[in-house]
Amino acid sequence: MKQYNSLSEIRADIANGQVTCRQLVEHYLHNIKEQEKLNAFLETFDEEAYAQADTVDQKLADGSAGKLAGMVIGIKDVLAYKGHSLQASSKILDGFKSLYTATAVERLLAEDAIIIGRQNCDEFAMGGSNENSAFGPALNADDHTRVPGGSSGGSAVAVQADLCLASIGSDTGGSVRQPASFCGIVGLKPTYSRISRFGLIAYASSFDQIGIIAKSVEDAALLLEVMAGNDELDSTVSRREVPVYSQQLAIEEGKKYRIGYIRDCFESEGLDAEVKESILSVKDMLREAGHTVEAVEFPYLDYIVPTYYILTTAEASSNLGRYDGVKYGFRSPNVTDLNSLYKKTRSEGFGEEVKRRIMLGTFVLSADYYDAYYTKAQKVRRLIKEKTDELLQSYDFLILPTAPTTAFKFGENATNPVAVYLEDIFTVQASLAGVPAISIPVGRDSKGLSIGLQLMTRSFEESALLSFSNYILDKITVEA
Repeated sequence: MKQYNSLSEIRADIANGQVTCRQLVEHYLHNIKEQEKLNAFLETFDEEAYAQADTVDQKLADGSAGKLAGMVIGIKDVLAYKGHSLQASSKILDGFKSLYTATAVERLLAEDAIIIGRQNCDEFAMGGSNENSAFGPALNADDHTRVPGGSSGGSAVAVQADLCLASIGSDTGGSVRQPASFCGIVGLKPTYSRISRFGLIAYASSFDQIGIIAKSVEDAALLLEVMAGNDELDSTVSRREVPVYSQQLAIEEGKKYRIGYIRDCFESEGLDAEVKESILSVKDMLREAGHTVEAVEFPYLDYIVPTYYILTTAEASSNLGRYDGVKYGFRSPNVTDLNSLYKKTRSEGFGEEVKRRIMLGTFVLSADYYDAYYTKAQKVRRLIKEKTDELLQSYDFLILPTAPTTAFKFGENATNPVAVYLEDIFTVQASLAGVPAISIPVGRDSKGLSIGLQLMTRSFEESALLSFSNYILDKITVEA
């Protein structure tokens, strides 16, 4: 079977009788088995996926199929799906099965998406390389010695390697965008509150956002359209009306945009020369097309990563306190009393990176250091958001690299967690400000590794972000 790059291609072939949903499921399950060493999926739902496919085929035949009929999707192992295992790729949730389904997943199913399995990720979505999973790392399909990015690494590899058409991940500080960049695909983080977080395992609640990994902007738009919107089960979700994103992907003929690029990002010592050259070439292309492209100043770049990690570890310390071995999941067999139950279960059940972040978070929330770290970080976050919003009042979009490098080798930063944290330097700004951002593939380096361009825009203006991303990809394709 040929490799499909969008749902529209699949629907055209279904209409022509060239393929069925059952055949698609068979194709993807075959690919998953053939490329099992990529470790992208922790579990596949074979029988259930076939049953869903048969139902959708019947709906397509009688004209009652939903918007996502024909789309085979994988979900990151942080999204609840009733009756299915849910572990956040952690030992501490061994044996746990979800008692309910996440709102976003319910909406996908309601529009006839076929969910084929759950995908590998960094434990509790904490990591930028997928090296922190209790089930071992997912491998980048372009080069098995290199990371796929994280934390939604398995989700990105699954799309990259044609194991499913699209994946639903989560993005706390770049966990959809960075792996999309490393794997040469599209990764969208919507505005904070655009998609309900009900049923998403919490890492840092004021940052977490369900995101989309796809091969095309049009599929990302359609998935956002389906999942976004008010939900009575999430008090933080926006009640704003949801645009028909999938029908707003064409920009107005002759329209010219104002685009800012953050000067300090391109002068950063950590920015790879080939990544810089690739992003600057897109900048020049946009200027030649008649758009206004100007350098802008963002004075808080050096404070972004420390602020993000102080706040997210603090929230993680609170959110992960519920995993103690008492009610569900892993319980240490070596306990002697209640105190040792808590200590041994958490020590043995959590991986090293999760324990590191819990301890950091507990430290910054402690009475002696709360004001020095947590309170100060909240103030800096406010400054970052205000400056970002100010820039986006003057410019339609901000462009910058998604990551400072292409995919790095496994173990390259094993002894230096700070080096991995600094991989987030360009993605966490959008997370701190709560604005939407997307990573799109714009080239490859001399090693054949993918380079991603990141775009940010004003809150709830995903329509503009998606249409402009589509415009850039079209121009790159034409010029190539």
